[in-house]
Amino acid sequence: MKVSIITLFLLIAGVRLAGAQTQNTSPAPTKAEQEIINLSKAKWAWMADKNVDSLNVLFDEKAVFVHMGGSWGKPQELNVIKSGGIWYKKADVYSTSVNILDNTAILLNDIDLLAVVGGNEVVHAFMVTEVYVKENGKWKMGSLTFSQLLRPVKMEVPGKK
Repeated sequence: MKVSIITLFLLIAGVRLAGAQTQNTSPAPTKAEQEIINLSKAKWAWMADKNVDSLNVLFDEKAVFVHMGGSWGKPQELNVIKSGGIWYKKADVYSTSVNILDNTAILLNDIDLLAVVGGNEVVHAFMVTEVYVKENGKWKMGSLTFSQLLRPVKMEVPGKK
């Protein structure tokens, strides 16, 4: 009897483990999803380089930006980046997902962000929500929201422990 219970337990555990492994496989992104992923990667590079010209083209005129310290529109976001009020030095992206609904794409990035804010270097774990809308065949960013995560920061920052 004891052997039967242990065998049954191991069988159930094995089936559950096998099921969990198959659930974690995700299909390759579609062409449209990959386009959004590539656009998001370019955006992080432009933010790190303070390339406000490229960001100006990407950001819709009505775009909104939600940060830990407040929310604002496109002109203020571009001014904050240009002036160095927030310098998005480096974003380590750990996972990305994209959902496309008609002409709207919602991208989620699990990141660690190394930034300089008010002259102080800081690192935070964020879930970043990016909303893009396709108009006249081009994707424009309509919203960028930083939500702080409770997980520990994974990024290796030289000189910080």
